[in-house]
Amino acid sequence: MSKLSRNSVGVAALAFPTWAYLAFFFIIPVALVLWYSFGFKPDLFTAHDNSVLSLDRYFETADPTFLSTFWNTLQIAGVGTLICLLIGVPFAYWLAVKVPSRWRALLLALVLVPFWTNFLVRTLGWQILLAPEGFLSDALQTMHLTTGPLSILYTRAAVQLGVVYNYLPLMVMPLFVAMDRAGASLREASRDLGANRWRTLWQVTLPLAAPGIASGCLLVFIPLMGDYITASVLGGAQGNMVGQLVANQFNSAQNWALGSAMAVVLMIFILLTVAIVGAVILAVRAVLRHNRRVVMDRTDIESAVIEEAAA
Repeated sequence: MSKLSRNSVGVAALAFPTWAYLAFFFIIPVALVLWYSFGFKPDLFTAHDNSVLSLDRYFETADPTFLSTFWNTLQIAGVGTLICLLIGVPFAYWLAVKVPSRWRALLLALVLVPFWTNFLVRTLGWQILLAPEGFLSDALQTMHLTTGPLSILYTRAAVQLGVVYNYLPLMVMPLFVAMDRAGASLREASRDLGANRWRTLWQVTLPLAAPGIASGCLLVFIPLMGDYITASVLGGAQGNMVGQLVANQFNSAQNWALGSAMAVVLMIFILLTVAIVGAVILAVRAVLRHNRRVVMDRTDIESAVIEEAAA
């Protein structure tokens, strides 16, 4: 065997665990869900049957209940992603630019502290906190900030609060990495060329952090669309999400075919949404890149010279 062949075999052997993980935990499960979606539920005691293949289950997903829940899920996911972005951008910028390097590791660890606890346990904690007879309700009534017990639990607002809390660290981490890689030297060069802090932020830092913003939005939006734990624990009829419908078809109704069709429709919609948002981000990035140039007028040059002389 030649040296090139041996190297190829070695590389393939090193990559085998990755391909095996991808096959067993992604490709095969998705293929099974896709296969089940073409089947049907033959009787009350059988979960699925693929002896006759059809697209009938996909037509059943056009039911108004599913479409209404789907639209509600999209709204919760979109608003949750936007809120996480609005909170994550200034926090990540502060952490990457303003915080001394000796404190960053500690603050990053504090950001990840919620992940040390089980997802379900964290969500149950919010259920206790938002309960009408809970600590927060009593405290607000004691301070006369509310006229009665809290009524936020089992509403869409509670679900929105829960998803922002659960997924915010997934937005902060890629944003911090992107803004940290932007580098202080580029920001300093922008200011030396006459740009103020806001112009430096909009024309230097944010364009360079665009990949981190896109990654953070994907890391939040995709799992949020499929989340059913938060809605099950904190939401009522107003906070119902698609993930609950899919889980109910598999667990309660024992209709694996319809549940699989719902899951496939959800995945297709997520892919389409990500593709559309990706195209928009690329367009915005191109515009920002075009406007990134710092234009100096005579006043800016004179001010920069005076500041340099004073220093």
